[in-house]
Amino acid sequence: MTLPVSGALKDVGTGHGARDRMATRGPLRVPSHATALERIHTVVVEEHEDIARVVASRIAALIEEKRATGQTAVLGLATGSTPIGVYRELIRMHRDDGLSFSNVVTFNLDEYYPMAPDAIHSYHRFMWENLFTHVDIAPGNVHIPRGDVPREEVDDECQRYEAAIVDAGGIDFQILGIGKTGHIGFNEPGSGADSRTRLVHLDAVTKRDAAADFFGEEYVPKEAVTMGVATILAAREIALLGTGEHKARIIKRSVEGDINLEIAATFLQRHPKTTFYVDSAAGADLTRVATPWLLDEVEWTDDLKLRAVVWLSLTTGCAILKLTQHDYAEHKMSSLVTRSGSPGAVNGEVFNALGAKIRGKSKLPHGKRTICFSPHPDDDVISMGGILRKFVENGNEMLVAYMTSGNIAVFDHDVRRYVDFLRRLANDQARGRGTVGLLADRVEEFLAAKQPGDVDIPEVADIKRIIRESEAVAGIEVMGLSREHARFLNMPFYQTGQVQKDPIGPADIAIVKALLVEFEPEIIFVAGDLSDPHGTHRMCKEAIDGALTELYGPRGAAGEGAGARTRPEVWLYRGAWQEWSVTDATWLVPMSQEELRLKIQAIFKHQSQKDSAPFPGQDDREFWQRVDARNKDTAHLLDKLGLAEYFAMEAYVVAQE
Repeated sequence: MTLPVSGALKDVGTGHGARDRMATRGPLRVPSHATALERIHTVVVEEHEDIARVVASRIAALIEEKRATGQTAVLGLATGSTPIGVYRELIRMHRDDGLSFSNVVTFNLDEYYPMAPDAIHSYHRFMWENLFTHVDIAPGNVHIPRGDVPREEVDDECQRYEAAIVDAGGIDFQILGIGKTGHIGFNEPGSGADSRTRLVHLDAVTKRDAAADFFGEEYVPKEAVTMGVATILAAREIALLGTGEHKARIIKRSVEGDINLEIAATFLQRHPKTTFYVDSAAGADLTRVATPWLLDEVEWTDDLKLRAVVWLSLTTGCAILKLTQHDYAEHKMSSLVTRSGSPGAVNGEVFNALGAKIRGKSKLPHGKRTICFSPHPDDDVISMGGILRKFVENGNEMLVAYMTSGNIAVFDHDVRRYVDFLRRLANDQARGRGTVGLLADRVEEFLAAKQPGDVDIPEVADIKRIIRESEAVAGIEVMGLSREHARFLNMPFYQTGQVQKDPIGPADIAIVKALLVEFEPEIIFVAGDLSDPHGTHRMCKEAIDGALTELYGPRGAAGEGAGARTRPEVWLYRGAWQEWSVTDATWLVPMSQEELRLKIQAIFKHQSQKDSAPFPGQDDREFWQRVDARNKDTAHLLDKLGLAEYFAMEAYVVAQE
């Protein structure tokens, strides 16, 4: 396969760290030894947007190649958050570059069963809304498995679908996503290599992943119609797309592990023209990225040295300062000792580098104008409650900017409870009963008829927004701030009323830009947690990056008003879904037992997210339980490495200029 040239592709063979990955771009040049364990050709790109450009370019080239010879391009398409970027890029190419789909035939991977084509969760609807309506494809050339046929006709319909693929000449290019179980399409664990299009039962993990889309696992269909493994492998070319830290483990297993009936993606090892396109987060566990010294000679950068020695300490169960020549030799790291002169020299250098990352309150900024950008109304206290309190105590001028309302994450029963409260208050006070009664009647009438996934009427959406805003204020009050320190941006991209959001647009960037101009922060905190199930964190970061670029130009370059303004430092936080590793982190911020308890109290103020949050992801624990475990685990890890023992700890990465 000839890969498109892209400035987004980079050398990952030497295992640069997170901060280097943010700044470095260039053509992919991975030595063959670096991929010795990889059984599927895998391309690691900087950001998930780069995947969309690379794959869309390949599809466009295929369409034009086929058009030049008077042939039809047959595409196999997938749904979900990962391929949607590809479809948006194809739409742009159609609009701006004249790419025509008049010679394109498509076959989609799957559809829930039972599912009406016009249902809000239907993949039919998804594909028409996100691709087909925006390009010039003939409706008769679109094929999507039917989820609305009677059960007794499903098998015949599946056979007709297979026959239609054959009649079209077979699939030229198949797009795939990958589930946490390694499923492709809906080929769950146990799907055979010879399987064809059929009705399948959905795995429990798959249903849990889909629960947020359906506003509850109980509403997720138990079955789906899917292309089989054999159907997929019959495609002439396959591109599997994977993004986010939560996909790293299954990407490594699929690429480097043995073929296994329980992991359908491993069957792709048998396909001669399959490429995995993954972002740096999803590719982080690949051996060539995580532990490249196990493959061949490496260039021992400071970052790689740090990661390698920490890995060696944890692998051997020996504190850093106690690592010996034997430990290094046994794990293919003798060259590191040779370079530094002795095990003691290496140990001391890494030990000191880790120790220098630790920043207690006295070593944190004082008197700085600071904005904490919180994608949802609870990310601030969940992810950085510890440092937020320390910044307040250090006299920093603080503003917490809540970027979205988070209203879709409020259960309807909470709305009913607040409406009942308003009725009772109005009756007791004998004031405004007519207005309150009309509002309550309209809300209760809508909720009584509401179906899972229905978009809320404005009155309900506003009540949910106000619930989240009041909880956010209560949370920061625990940290020593007040409602005057909260700013609710209500960015337009989020205001669809659905799980799926609009792309970040100029209006979103303008809102962030205006706040930066008004407040002129010296430090901003930004969510770098990219495993958020629906990408809101990622999209909020995109809006902030866009605003920073418009105000100050690309990193290191002068931009609008650069003479009057200083670009703020960007501190990236995680915590809701993942945590920065101690090696990737720039700063490690300790918390005492009392400080962690205060942080958890702030999280408790978000009552609508307590006990059973609408979008918990794959982690059954409440957010406060995740925080308690992650912050303690980070501190415990430093203790295992032989550094000072702390009760709990948060981690931050300072983005490099």
